[in-house]
Amino acid sequence: MLESLKIGILGGGQLGAMLIRHAIDLGVNVKVIDKDPQAPCARYTSNFICADPTSYEAVLEFGKGLDIITIEREAVNIAALRELAKQGVKVFPSPDTIETIQDKYTQKQFLQSHHIPVVPGIAIQGKEELFGYENKLPGCLKKRRDGYDGYGVMVLKTKEDINAAFDAPCVLEELVDIKHEIAVIVARNEQGEVTCYDAVMMAFSEDKFILDSQIAPAQLDASLLKEATALAEKIADAFKLVGIIAVEMFVTKDNKLVVNELAPRPHNSGHHTIEASITSQYEQLLRAIIGLPLGATDLRFPSLMMNILDSTYLNANKKEVLTQLLAIKGAHLHWYGKIDHRPGRKIGHITIGGDTMESITAKADTIRKVLN
Repeated sequence: MLESLKIGILGGGQLGAMLIRHAIDLGVNVKVIDKDPQAPCARYTSNFICADPTSYEAVLEFGKGLDIITIEREAVNIAALRELAKQGVKVFPSPDTIETIQDKYTQKQFLQSHHIPVVPGIAIQGKEELFGYENKLPGCLKKRRDGYDGYGVMVLKTKEDINAAFDAPCVLEELVDIKHEIAVIVARNEQGEVTCYDAVMMAFSEDKFILDSQIAPAQLDASLLKEATALAEKIADAFKLVGIIAVEMFVTKDNKLVVNELAPRPHNSGHHTIEASITSQYEQLLRAIIGLPLGATDLRFPSLMMNILDSTYLNANKKEVLTQLLAIKGAHLHWYGKIDHRPGRKIGHITIGGDTMESITAKADTIRKVLN
């Protein structure tokens, strides 16, 4: 059965590449579409289509003959996915789910309508409109669509900052008094089976708003973690999800949980699951969309995952850096093989496992010195 399935992935980045790796374990055929001919997925499947996943015609053509379509990015053409669904192609997560989540304001409205605590925000059409909300500053301004890895996010502290603000549809959010940032990845299949991974604690780069590292499991009170899991499960049920969603949350200074953002796909906060969990987030997504039982999400061992960002130093010393990284016991390197260089871009990650979080963080400190 599995070998005859034809699965399509919209997007050809590192998330899609890691999804292909786990599709190989299940023996399924994978087809990928991405507009970048040098996207990571291009070298891992003979069925790579170089075209734009946001194009109606390209996605419609791509979907012909497929059994199932999933995504590794939110920027995809919803109308084409709806048409393919009418033609009998299974689309997971559903076009409605993707459409709701790909706009940060409609995402927020959906969560509020289901009584899920979320960071309050105001829809803003453009820069000029921001001057009417000076009394809401300081605040966090996010582009409603197509933001990722810190792109499309900025903090506005004063009226003067508005001059440099995005001139595009945005959400102006209240600044939350944050104690911790956590994430829970939740999976749900067509039968309504729901399972969650242990919450992870995330640390972000303050200037780039990009994930620097995360530890699993999150070192927080058990009752708070239980509440985070319940929120993630409630969100999955509200969407009638088939697939996985990463739920990013803030823990406030008074120990309240509020949802920050959702991602209806594999997520940076779940990379550690490849080595550290019984079932990785990528295998779990495949299980959910194919209709298989969901896998166990238990952690095999505590872990710390670090992103590797592109830098002039790294490009100039790549062989030496990789040699040193691979010599560190308990550290598993994932190198994405991206061809073009852009400072600050994610080009790999490292997952460190061990018996204690103390030994793991000591190795992480060594790795940071190697990378810098």
